[in-house]
Amino acid sequence: MGTIKLELLPALFPEDITQYFDITGFIQLCLISNKSEYYVIDFVEKNILPNGFSQEEYEAKDFMEPAFIQDFPIIGRGVFLSVKKRRWRHKETRKTITRDFSFIADSSKFTSELSDFLKGTSEYAT
Repeated sequence: MGTIKLELLPALFPEDITQYFDITGFIQLCLISNKSEYYVIDFVEKNILPNGFSQEEYEAKDFMEPAFIQDFPIIGRGVFLSVKKRRWRHKETRKTITRDFSFIADSSKFTSELSDFLKGTSEYAT
């Protein structure tokens, strides 16, 4: 079976995710133990401040540790998402903020693991 093209991947995911995250990488791997193939897809949060915060006051700081989340299979192969959420820092107080994704996390389009991560209730939440 052929490989999946990186530029086509956004069409496979809900718009709620691709609105806030860029797909920056894609790799097809194989487990030697059972010769099963799976995909790892890298998502990085876009540098778009949450509503109510100003570019004059906040700057992109860094990313949180990526979460490795199992998602629905694609073409019969396992799928794991490596998801990096962004942090912004207030230029004066140095306080950091992150986007609250709970407004999209309850969607039935997501696996429970991805939904929990977006809501901040999973083991990956900080």
